[in-house]
Amino acid sequence: MKILIYTLIVLAIGLIGYNATFLDFDNLFVDDSGTALIGILSSSIVVVLMVILLMSRTIAKKAQH
Repeated sequence: MKILIYTLIVLAIGLIGYNATFLDFDNLFVDDSGTALIGILSSSIVVVLMVILLMSRTIAKKAQH
């Protein structure tokens, strides 16, 4: 499970980088830039959720002992 979580984090960070290449700062909310912003936001949420999952699993293991 831990490997899957780390893999998802790496893939989400890769998607953030990929979507950042489509940003046009002159027209940020138009066409491809708008889609890229949605992709960056959703990938950021995945990273945050996976980090929270890792932390909660660590706390649960410590609480059992």
